[in-house]
Amino acid sequence: MEHPIGIIGGMGPMASQLFYQMVTAHTAAERDQDHVDLILLSDASMPDRTAAILSGDYAGVEGQLLADARLLGRCGCAAIAITCNTAHFFADRIAGEVGIPILHMVRETAELLARRCPGGRVGVLATEGTVRTGLYQSALTRLGLVPWTPPPELQGEVTRQIYGRVKRGLPYDGAGWQRLEDACRAAGCAAVVLACTELSVIKAEAGLGDWYVDPLEVLARKVIETAGKTWR
Repeated sequence: MEHPIGIIGGMGPMASQLFYQMVTAHTAAERDQDHVDLILLSDASMPDRTAAILSGDYAGVEGQLLADARLLGRCGCAAIAITCNTAHFFADRIAGEVGIPILHMVRETAELLARRCPGGRVGVLATEGTVRTGLYQSALTRLGLVPWTPPPELQGEVTRQIYGRVKRGLPYDGAGWQRLEDACRAAGCAAVVLACTELSVIKAEAGLGDWYVDPLEVLARKVIETAGKTWR
């Protein structure tokens, strides 16, 4: 295996499993050898990223993420993908110490949206940590888009779907999800970013349409193309 792509996952495991399925399903391949060479590192023991951001104690996540990235670098990986939106706050802080490129899910998603709905309003459904850092708000604004985040009472519903349902291995709450969708539509959103990989799991489970943009899928495409393969 020469110059594989390294994947730092386990944040959470259901989303990482979905990501590998996406890469496999969307690689144009007729035999095993046509697929992407990957090294999958499922670091489920990674401290909670949102808790670290809200507390201001970054050291645990930052150190563990850097150790994982350096391990993949020693394994000969050509690039690294991180299957957690919130972790990209920490990835930006360690990128200069890694030595190989980190494929940036947030920036890639913002660029897709700028092409799809230029100047439009984009809903951002994410963990409280991701919202607090402004990761998506900044990336979207730089490209002329208008980010919209839910008010506190609806942000609580996003958090419940992530932590109270998917991370616990439970199905999403359809009624609660409908409230979120209604609010995004009422706000005039041209698209909605599922800016947490647990929400990517909900998209797959519920069969949500293209109005919902999934950064995990965007990252899967970037991995396939970085490996010199073709997306199908």
